Amino acid sequence: MTSVQPLLANETVVLRAPVQAWSSANGSMGTRPVHGAYVSDTRFLSRLGVTFDGKPAEHIATVPRGADGVDFVGILRHPDDPTADPRTVATQRRSVTGSEFRETITLTSGLDRALTVDVRVLLAADLARMDDIKGGVPVGSADISVENGTARWGRDGVTAELVTDAKVTARDDGIELAWRVELSAGAECEVSWGVAVCDADAVVAAASTSADWRWPDPTDDPRLNAWLDQARADLDALRMSTVAQPESAFLAAGAPWFFTLFGRDSLWAARLLVPLGGTLARDTLRVLASLQGNRVDEQSGEQPGKIPHELRRSTQQFVGESLALPPLYYGTIDATPLWICLLCDAADAGMPDSELLELMPHLESALAWMRDYGDADGDGLLEYINSTGGGLANQGWKDSGDSVQWKSGELAMPPIALCEVQGYGYEAASRGASLLERFGSSGGEWRAWAENLRTAFHGRFWVDDPGGAYPGIALDADKRPVDSLTSNIGHLLGTGLLGEQQSDLIAERLVSNELSSGYGLRTMATSSVGYWPLSYHGGSVWAHDTAIGIRGLMGSGHVREALQLCEGLLSAAESFGYRMPELHSGDATSVTTRALPYPAACRPQAWSAAAAVAVYCARRDANG
Repeated sequence: MTSVQPLLANETVVLRAPVQAWSSANGSMGTRPVHGAYVSDTRFLSRLGVTFDGKPAEHIATVPRGADGVDFVGILRHPDDPTADPRTVATQRRSVTGSEFRETITLTSGLDRALTVDVRVLLAADLARMDDIKGGVPVGSADISVENGTARWGRDGVTAELVTDAKVTARDDGIELAWRVELSAGAECEVSWGVAVCDADAVVAAASTSADWRWPDPTDDPRLNAWLDQARADLDALRMSTVAQPESAFLAAGAPWFFTLFGRDSLWAARLLVPLGGTLARDTLRVLASLQGNRVDEQSGEQPGKIPHELRRSTQQFVGESLALPPLYYGTIDATPLWICLLCDAADAGMPDSELLELMPHLESALAWMRDYGDADGDGLLEYINSTGGGLANQGWKDSGDSVQWKSGELAMPPIALCEVQGYGYEAASRGASLLERFGSSGGEWRAWAENLRTAFHGRFWVDDPGGAYPGIALDADKRPVDSLTSNIGHLLGTGLLGEQQSDLIAERLVSNELSSGYGLRTMATSSVGYWPLSYHGGSVWAHDTAIGIRGLMGSGHVREALQLCEGLLSAAESFGYRMPELHSGDATSVTTRALPYPAACRPQAWSAAAAVAVYCARRDANG
């Protein structure tokens, strides 16, 4: 049987990093591969079912309570009234913290007589690795020890302990919790249970501080208000720290697969949130600086000055592929210049000189990495190649294997120089030079390096086209511009790399029917052979990608185009109940009256949630 990645679109999630729980809409777990409760990258609950006198409640509503809580509401007809008008309601209230999964089951009666109800919860655990679950690998079950009225289980550093006053019984298929509930006429009663979890080998943990950003006041658009409210809850739940630096919080990339530190994702999310102030930018910079490369290691991709791609508790295995990423992996071409750009953003936003000075050595190392390692062949541009065969083939934000392709559909051959990365590099060198000069160092070398990159970019990247020239997505191994029209060009705006006329050409392209679906920017234009609206990086829409385009359009004076894309994201957010997923379909508004889900999209995703702030800022600035 072929292993397949689980779909996520119709599942319910609650989270508080590093704990997350996925279930069906009625709260049960076990009917879909992703179902379960997790800490770090280990599933500590794989099955959960609740019955009342041997039957489940009939589900009528799923009511979210922020990001870390949800109520599953059902009616009980079997002990009461078999019609559609019973007077007994069961509410299963679920919540998670950074170290616990908890449920309270409340029975509410409107009857004029007493009821006795047998409440049972069946639990099972498999302690499966997230890699196996994502890869669709069948997993077994874990042994659960029941002793003195409680239960414990664990493996490979992860331990779980049941917390309850229920009668606990071991079964062949798990454990059973039982209560005999006496429900008086017109009364309410509740029972509760929980699982406390710990990962002794964790590299990430719950944030120890509260978010201190200055969240926007309500606007006159109820859609934007709803999106901002959901984004705030989701971003707060995605905050975590490393075990090594518990005082510094960053944003995990997203649930379920990317529930940890990702250089690029965490940096872009922090950049989009800089207008809200607070310490997120500073802390993200510090955490990544502490992991900055200091040696050459081909397997991990580490190089002196390089900012890492991701951090895991163990090697990440990709089922059915040769891909295996070490726990601390550096295979990214863009995290290092983006780290510099965030540092400059934070400096411009008022980060104190004393805090900036701490990071100056890391800035110098990051700049040197661009010169000494990022430009591996000395042509003045930043490029990458997966030299080991075990790492990521593509190392920009579009990191799937087929993301860099020609208009004809053929894949580009590495080494690859992505267009947007040249924009990041130019901005990083130019602004980094100014920051060095602010503290008495020379920035001349980096200004010259940036100008050399500008010359190389404009001499090589532009594709002639009857509709107007545009930068290709990349240069291939032969330094030819790969001619697909993609959303990557939106990342160039506002970096300083483009002239006014070139910015105009890109702005026009971004709002064309080829790229703009009406629900955001397509990752690849409809004119490409490889375009498909549900392709991960070949035609779908990513909220953060569109938000970066909006940010660049506003920065380059293209307000009308920015607001058009803002409207598209607001329409998409409305389609998804204002919890914007990792990505969604690139189908146009002329095809569907609501944005369609990409069925395997993660949610919440930090940079998708942060896109709400980019839309808010664009609309605020457009209105003066």
